[in-house]
Amino acid sequence: MSRPMFEKAMLGYLPLCADNGRELTSVAFMCKKDQCTAGQIPGTTPAIPGMFPAMFPLATGQPFGALPVMPVQAMTQQATRHARRVYVGGLPPTANEQSVATFFSQVMAAIGGNTAGPGDAVVNVYINHEKKFAFVEMRSVEEASNAMALDGIIFEGAPVKVRRPSDYNPSLAATLGPSQPNPNLNLAAVGLTPGSAGGLEGPDRIFVGGLPYYFTEAQVRELLESFGPLRGFDLVKDRETGNSKGYAFCVYQDLSVTDIACAALNGIKMGDKTLTVRRANQGTNQPKPEQESVLLHAQQQIALQKLMLQPGAVSTKVLCLTQVVSPEELINDEDYEDIMEDMRGEGEKFGTLVNVVIPRPRPNDAAPGVGKVFLEYADIDSATKARAGLNGRKFGGNQVVAVFYPENKFAQGEYDD
Repeated sequence: MSRPMFEKAMLGYLPLCADNGRELTSVAFMCKKDQCTAGQIPGTTPAIPGMFPAMFPLATGQPFGALPVMPVQAMTQQATRHARRVYVGGLPPTANEQSVATFFSQVMAAIGGNTAGPGDAVVNVYINHEKKFAFVEMRSVEEASNAMALDGIIFEGAPVKVRRPSDYNPSLAATLGPSQPNPNLNLAAVGLTPGSAGGLEGPDRIFVGGLPYYFTEAQVRELLESFGPLRGFDLVKDRETGNSKGYAFCVYQDLSVTDIACAALNGIKMGDKTLTVRRANQGTNQPKPEQESVLLHAQQQIALQKLMLQPGAVSTKVLCLTQVVSPEELINDEDYEDIMEDMRGEGEKFGTLVNVVIPRPRPNDAAPGVGKVFLEYADIDSATKARAGLNGRKFGGNQVVAVFYPENKFAQGEYDD
């Protein structure tokens, strides 16, 4: 537009519309067909010919020359987006945006992870179907951090990984909200154990196999923490029974002790089991010479731990006796009843005896626990007295071995450790 024409337009002599020729096409092209009149910028009030705001729409109080700004809420969302998203990997082929959004919104509500008020925690989902992962965007930074506790949750029959995305900026995120899940989340409501799988990825993840099934989580932790505090720990259990499967994974806070722990623990005898301890990624790193003193100290600690972790070290109300009877002695019904009466009579000397179980052989297959005698007492004190009185005694020419037995396994009829 020439200067005289521009001045006239400013004074109201020329209407700002496309009829003025090519001079105004730079303004008119901004309009979508049927959405605004010529010379009007979309999103503004209808242009009044000759009025200055028609060319430069300004917000109330906005100084001349200032450009329209992005709304504060939109800017905040963009700035916090990296901290409000979580990566979800290992999705089943049937997963779609809606099913993922619905699932994580429901799970977040179930564990008490919603902190931004009522409504769904998930605001957006992007899925890469080829690589079977998704980015799930939460309403708030705190809700995204709470979602990190869902690592390993079962989605449509498959355990999924929940991680931070690659664009996550920890130092910046720390200024926006909590970076760790709330410790009071009710993870049990969705079948997860608090802190069970957190931090269990990476090259320093350790596999611990060959664990006796009667080892509790506390006992395994105590053994592993001979080398230092753990960043992540997971004793793998049967989903239906809740019993240990005999192996675990862990990661140390101090990653430098990873190979020390593997070297010290691998091959150790625990009851009738032998531990297999190695990096989960099959690494073969060995302790460095300067780590030998740490290794020696840890091995001394383990020697003490072994004494405490032998079968029956933890007191229970159930006593397991071995080397008492042979399978052959249990075949005949009369002999079996005689042995039951003998065991009941001996057991009642130490306290209130609730139950006596002596597994018998089966005709076509090996029955679990044959050759063992189980005495269930009303209290731990009675069982402790029975163990002290029966362990080492002679019975039918054999020296009896008496150990405590896990109450949950006994209650479920699992008699073979």
